[in-house]
Amino acid sequence: MIGLHRSLSSVLVLLAIVPAVHAADALNGKSLYLNGPVGGGTSCASCHGPSPAANVNGILAAANDPSVISNAFAANKGGMGTLFNGHFTTAEIADLAAFIGNPAVTAAPAAAVNPASLSFAATTIGQSASPLATTLSNTGNAALTVGTLSLSGAAAGDYAISGGTCANGASLAAGASCTVQIGFKPAAAGARSASLVIAHNATGGSSTVALSGTGNAVAQPTIALSANAIDFGALVAGAASPARNVTVSNTGQAALTFSSIAVGGANAGVFTLGGSCSTAASVAAGASCTVTVTANSSGNGAFSGNLALASNASNGAVSVPLSGTVAAATPAVTASPSAVSFGSQTIGAPAATQTVTLANKGNVALALNGIAVSGAATVAIANKTCGTSLAVGASCTVTLSFAPTAAGAAAATLAVTSNAAPLQVTISGTGTTAPVAKPALSEAGPVAFADTQVGKSAATHTVTLSNGGTAALTIASLVLDGAQASDFTLGGTCATNASIAAAASCTIDIGFKPTAAGQRAGTLVLMTDAGTQFTVALGGTGVAVPVPMLTVNPQSFDFGAADVNGTAPTHHITLANTGGNVATVTAATFSGPFALQADASGCAAVPFTLQPGASCDLVVRFTPVGAGDAAGSLALAADGGGTWTVALSGKGNVQTVQAPQNAGGGGCSSIRNGNDPVLALLVVLSFGVLGWRRFVRKEVK
Repeated sequence: MIGLHRSLSSVLVLLAIVPAVHAADALNGKSLYLNGPVGGGTSCASCHGPSPAANVNGILAAANDPSVISNAFAANKGGMGTLFNGHFTTAEIADLAAFIGNPAVTAAPAAAVNPASLSFAATTIGQSASPLATTLSNTGNAALTVGTLSLSGAAAGDYAISGGTCANGASLAAGASCTVQIGFKPAAAGARSASLVIAHNATGGSSTVALSGTGNAVAQPTIALSANAIDFGALVAGAASPARNVTVSNTGQAALTFSSIAVGGANAGVFTLGGSCSTAASVAAGASCTVTVTANSSGNGAFSGNLALASNASNGAVSVPLSGTVAAATPAVTASPSAVSFGSQTIGAPAATQTVTLANKGNVALALNGIAVSGAATVAIANKTCGTSLAVGASCTVTLSFAPTAAGAAAATLAVTSNAAPLQVTISGTGTTAPVAKPALSEAGPVAFADTQVGKSAATHTVTLSNGGTAALTIASLVLDGAQASDFTLGGTCATNASIAAAASCTIDIGFKPTAAGQRAGTLVLMTDAGTQFTVALGGTGVAVPVPMLTVNPQSFDFGAADVNGTAPTHHITLANTGGNVATVTAATFSGPFALQADASGCAAVPFTLQPGASCDLVVRFTPVGAGDAAGSLALAADGGGTWTVALSGKGNVQTVQAPQNAGGGGCSSIRNGNDPVLALLVVLSFGVLGWRRFVRKEVK
């Protein structure tokens, strides 16, 4: 027990004499050992010899242990107290102990570079970035000789030593420094990495500075077109079509120049070009010009070609298909319905009416010479909108009435004479004294829908079927007919086999959703159980989805360095609609550690629309997941075709935590401000051991 007590007492003595934290300097200790205290006096070497390694008078007992020296002074061992008490500071005693522990110490340089990496801003190929500099410092205690400054790595040719104070053969005294300035001029797109190597006479022989930067592709123009194709429709041989326009926009960031604007293809001679686009004038970034195309053919049948635009655009040469048909002048007229059935009608009741629509389906104007009814006197023309001529594609209506005066069947014919082949529409009906239904539509048509973008839906049009008779009617058939019947839809309360009571009604909701561009036509056909038939012509025009005209600025961006798990930097990408149509952005897709940052001042959530001339900012966030260079992109897509890509790059930094060092030359703490929690703990421990010692003494007694 007494032996244990003595061991603990020894530990406490050692703990009690732990000096204040000091970074021991063996070289300074060497000077003090050989030359004596700074203020003058006897040197340690006079008693212990020129080198502690000889261990004269057992001096090696103090190797790296300042307490041995302090105790020797305190005990005046060998008269050392008389010679040295008060002549050495605590720090100098620690330096002496460090030298005794390392008697072979010599002065040496130490090299450090700050920063150890240089990250340049993204720079256009062939352009120069702002130069950056690093500092070489001599943190040792002997002169540092600078050797060769060189560049190495895959993209070393993109960098150059452009200045600074460091030079081959330069000498840096202890604590001195010099700088090296580096320039960056990328020769290719993408990440460009290299290293600056500084040779010197310090440990390691050289220091390396990592160099990084991004080369941005040279700004280029980009073509966007207002039409993907032009269909001239049906033309008359020898007659020129109306001019069709294509707007050519430069959505890039450099001037657009045309090397060729021409028509090619099987029937290139049919087309004539005009407009403001020219090989002699460039189109500035964000500006536009027009190309007009006219078709004129003397032959018959289909014709085709293509408008080819060759330029310096980043998306290369573009081509617009051209098509149409041509035929000799041919008048033609059609009637809808081609036969009229009034069904059973009550004798003496007000006349029933039905409407026949005449349409010019030829390629020249229709000259109407006569429209008349022959046959039963009870059938007559109640009204008509037709004049003496009808333009190509136009229509007019003839309203027929039937007022039977006797029971039985009645028949008549509607005859149309014109410069086209004669047209006849048969008319039938039956007179009866029994109660009958009297169907009527709220309108005879034609129903014309507003021009509608392909794939979109026009506003619904509603037609009412009413029963003004004295008996119920049943809808025998309700269908759509015609070449583009699938572009129209039916809804509402009217339906096949539905019964409509006397004085009741139902509705027919007609929709229009074009599947292709151009004129679209169909027919609503309704038949009742009494034989009455109604036809309503339907028409509308499908509008091709306009190619969006968007500009993105910038086309690439380098976020520079950002800390992993730190605050993510953001940047605004401006998106502008430079066209004449509303543009709908349908997707924004990212690759790499980049994402959209929600921002009330930025663009709306995808999908969103931009009116012509409008713009908004996409706020992009960079969140590095690891150290080193990071690359990715933002890809935008818009309704109607077209994609835009923004190249993104950055560099992730990982903050390292410096491990505690033994800065005291033998102590147990690196705390430098005097508030070392370890020392406080040792003091508490010493009091505990002293208390235990008193307790042991009592037990021994």
